[in-house]
Amino acid sequence: MSIIKSDILILGSGVAGLTIAIKSAKALPHKKIFVVTKANESESNTKYAQGGIAAVWDKLDSFEDHINDTMIAGDQLSNLDIVKTVVKNAPKCMQQLINWGADFDQAKNGELDLGKEGGHSANRILHHKDITGFEVEKTLLEQVALLPNITLLPYHFAIDLITNHQVKGNKLTENISCYGAYVLDQKTNKIDTYLATSIVLATGGAGQVYAATTNPTVATGDGIAMAYRAKAKIEDMEFVQFHPTSLYQPGVSPAFLISEAVRGFGAYLRNKNGKRFMLEVDERAELAPRDIVARAIDSELIKSGDQFVYLDCTHIELDAFINHFPNIYEKCKSLGIDIASQYIPVVPAAHYLMGGVVVDEKGYTSLNNLFACGECSRTGLHGANRLASNSLLEALVFGNIISKEISENRNTLVFDEKLNIPEWDEEGTTVPKEKVLISHNRKTIQNIMTDLVAIVRSNERLIKALDHLNYLHQDTEKAYAKSKLSPQICELRNLNANAYLIVKQSMERKENKGAFYSLDNL
Repeated sequence: MSIIKSDILILGSGVAGLTIAIKSAKALPHKKIFVVTKANESESNTKYAQGGIAAVWDKLDSFEDHINDTMIAGDQLSNLDIVKTVVKNAPKCMQQLINWGADFDQAKNGELDLGKEGGHSANRILHHKDITGFEVEKTLLEQVALLPNITLLPYHFAIDLITNHQVKGNKLTENISCYGAYVLDQKTNKIDTYLATSIVLATGGAGQVYAATTNPTVATGDGIAMAYRAKAKIEDMEFVQFHPTSLYQPGVSPAFLISEAVRGFGAYLRNKNGKRFMLEVDERAELAPRDIVARAIDSELIKSGDQFVYLDCTHIELDAFINHFPNIYEKCKSLGIDIASQYIPVVPAAHYLMGGVVVDEKGYTSLNNLFACGECSRTGLHGANRLASNSLLEALVFGNIISKEISENRNTLVFDEKLNIPEWDEEGTTVPKEKVLISHNRKTIQNIMTDLVAIVRSNERLIKALDHLNYLHQDTEKAYAKSKLSPQICELRNLNANAYLIVKQSMERKENKGAFYSLDNL
């Protein structure tokens, strides 16, 4: 076991974590920055983002319209001041990415090719084919490679935050400070103590709480769970966005995403009888915000008993579709779906968490020294429902805000050497004999949440879900206390915490707003 000190400790290597690392490293070339990530450095929700990044770029568009679209999508629960900050900083952040080497698609006239997605009143989505997230992640990692004061630590799993609770001789106070994290090196199985003066949670979302999700297997809500155990403020967990159109492939996780941009490109949703059902649901039809479209699909499936609806692209010019969505085209082709003549079977899947660790306008959480950025944070931007392509944007804008705060106002901080922080103690623990019990409990959580806490909820379902989760929590904590730690047992513990928070905060909401819909609130 070792004690490892740095100036800035970042947990997570998606767009949020890497943006903060790059900007801080450039502003503070003599400061040491560690970026901890539990898989390889490129594995994150960022990598799988297809659609793009929203920004007012065209002179026919306006900040006011982007702000208004965001507020409408968020069902007026978004924080207007935060919305204004993010929207007005969007063009500058996009130019920053372009300067770093990001390649966004261009139209024939040489201008950026701006897409349109559900909930947007104008074409304002900057994109790279249908793999925008992959392009952004690649660009950021190339920048990181140029900065010697950033150390990337792949296959390192953050177990828990270090706060006043751990410091010997300290009693729990209202004024909780964070000093770092206990981190498991998956290659050596050692748990080291990482200390820093500024700690950033950039750990992504929690889509793996559900059986059907577009999120990669690493999206287990680790940062939110760690912050919750450390007594940080967590809000809006009831607001889970289900992407309306994931490719129907039972048992496949993560589900393959059929980007919102495909509907923005003109695709129609049809039921098994070929009817365009969205025309009767909302005047914006297929371009209504995601919560409306996802509920409409859910309603169709309940009425029909079918397992999926269809996305119709047969009227779209094939070469144009292939040029814009090459990966979606190839995926469908590999499954024998000819999009020129056949419909694509689609279902909603858990996609994005609007809630998370509460932060202020500078990215600070309720714990001293601790920031949160990206999907694990709750900035107030998304309100009750995220507007399409505002997520990477939020991470970029708050990444810049947090790095500026650290470099301008925290660059003289020195770690308190008097703090008596113990190393991790695994004495008396053993390697579990049967890891199948961990995987069984993980699947059980996913099935509970999918069956009882999905697009449409009710008080009866939530009570039943809470009963099941309480039993699983007790079972998991017993196993955790006596087991040598592994990513699998830690992820199970974190999934349970996220599921519990989603259920409890769903019980507390008495009004249907955005992505939250309960039959008891009608």
